[in-house]
Amino acid sequence: MTDQDNVIESLISEQTVNSFNGAPDARYKQIMQSLVRHLHAFVSDVELTEREWFEGIRFLTETGQTCDGLVRQEFILLSDTLGVSMLVDAINHRHSANATETTVFGPFYIEGMPDREYGENMAFTAGEAALVRGRVVNTHGDALAGAVLDVWQTAENGMYSGQDSTQPFGNLRGRYRTDADGYFAIRTIVPVCYPIPTDGPVGRMLNTANRHPWRPAHLHFMIQRPGYRKLVTHLFNHDDPYLDSDAVFGVKQSLQVIYEHRVTHDDLSESLGLELPFKRACYEFVMEAE
Repeated sequence: MTDQDNVIESLISEQTVNSFNGAPDARYKQIMQSLVRHLHAFVSDVELTEREWFEGIRFLTETGQTCDGLVRQEFILLSDTLGVSMLVDAINHRHSANATETTVFGPFYIEGMPDREYGENMAFTAGEAALVRGRVVNTHGDALAGAVLDVWQTAENGMYSGQDSTQPFGNLRGRYRTDADGYFAIRTIVPVCYPIPTDGPVGRMLNTANRHPWRPAHLHFMIQRPGYRKLVTHLFNHDDPYLDSDAVFGVKQSLQVIYEHRVTHDDLSESLGLELPFKRACYEFVMEAE
């Protein structure tokens, strides 16, 4: 490449950056100019060919076409598998040392799921019976009564309701509330590991990179209470084989729980009528004030 080539290419980048100088929104200007600088630097760094660039455009077009506007969101899946979702999460949810860590929201949340009573069973499909119980407190250890825990997970076939039309409405989904002392109880089934969808462009990307599509078994939580920062997180099965190679990089040591094998009742499991044996996991969520 000659010096003249360098000048011409640098001029293209400079002109494009400067084209946003007149943007009235300062934050928009900052984002777009930074995006142009990094995008142009990437193109220059790898000396992208025209064929590769058009292949990239085709990939992004197909990613958008794979989204269905309801459950399947291929762009979130792309963001997750490129580690962008976890990086954005880390930047936007810096927290005090004792607050519960956050992780990715994921592409399979559905609004408007049923409100459920304390200890109600949200599993309408087969699986290993489980009781997930615990408490929601603030960073001082004070109980948070009336906190709403929006919970969701896959069925044993590795699919979420909404993905899988054979599952009943609201299967393995629900909104629970903490009691006056901050306690919650959720009847469900033990989560299982599962592959993210691989029938679209993101799946092809993983396959080309020789990356597996598996997520370790987990239970999703979105916890909200007035005056506190919304907490989006998972609880991971502590013995899952994919903890160290999660396809979306979402695992954190502090979010791992043990599902203990129970062959006798405690007061709660007996009052809820759980059949023996079952698995039990316990966790204390710590929310940070806004």
